[in-house]
Amino acid sequence: MRFNNRFSNIHAKACRVTGVMATVTLLFMPGWSAAQQAPQLNLQRVKLSAGMHVIDAQVALTPQERQTGLMLRKDMPQHEGMLFVFEQPSEQCFWMKNTLLPLTAAFVADDGTIVNTVDMQPETTDSHCSAKPVRFVLEMNKGWFAKKGIRQGSKLSGPMFGVPR
Repeated sequence: MRFNNRFSNIHAKACRVTGVMATVTLLFMPGWSAAQQAPQLNLQRVKLSAGMHVIDAQVALTPQERQTGLMLRKDMPQHEGMLFVFEQPSEQCFWMKNTLLPLTAAFVADDGTIVNTVDMQPETTDSHCSAKPVRFVLEMNKGWFAKKGIRQGSKLSGPMFGVPR
């Protein structure tokens, strides 16, 4: 009985230490603190078009780039956005925690067709999802798509759309 109690105490202490170590590791992971302190600005860019409108989009390719997204940005020019690229089509859901700008997300099929758009309020954890599986999500300033008459069924063009995967 005494052995079990001693073992339980040692096990509990080890679990607390492991939990603290995991938290410390998470805080010092590359990119973790940077994502919490400053916006990412130096991503690869791509030119997209929606009809006669040209979009200068930063491209979020890696899990870390996608996770950080447009967090902590205080402003974004009207012709700019961020294109999130995923490895394979699936239901994509976005939220706005730590995102200061109101945005509209366009969920985009492989051929560039906009599946659906959603307006998103800053600093919320409300989930906004694609209506069907997609590999691309384009975030622009809130209302940009509506002001340009771009909606579900509209097509975007760019080097990644229509390319078989």
